[in-house]
Amino acid sequence: MTNSRPRPISPHLQIYRPQLTAVLSSLHRLSGLFLSAAAVGLAGWVITLGLGESIFASAQQFLSSGYGAGLIALGLFGFFYHLANGLRHLCWDWGYGYDIKNVYRSGWMVVACSLTAGTAAALISL
Repeated sequence: MTNSRPRPISPHLQIYRPQLTAVLSSLHRLSGLFLSAAAVGLAGWVITLGLGESIFASAQQFLSSGYGAGLIALGLFGFFYHLANGLRHLCWDWGYGYDIKNVYRSGWMVVACSLTAGTAAALISL
């Protein structure tokens, strides 16, 4: 059986398009991992309070630098994304929003809410 037109094995990378639900699921897991690391960083910052004024001043200097401010902003975006997507999952646990139209609508609402809240919190914290 010779095929006149060779076809790629499905799903091939040339024709595969990631779905919103898969991307949001992966981002939810990654934001949870990032928030775990951020919790360790926050605990480290609190520990510097007891280690002396110079060490705390160094930690504050790092956090007020561009790199530190970027990490704080990224942590805020991760926090608000994880929070919004967690509320979305709670609604699913209660049996709401299972039809595909509402799944995509709530997904885009999670993205919009997390970007809005993360931007507002980052601007306030700077």
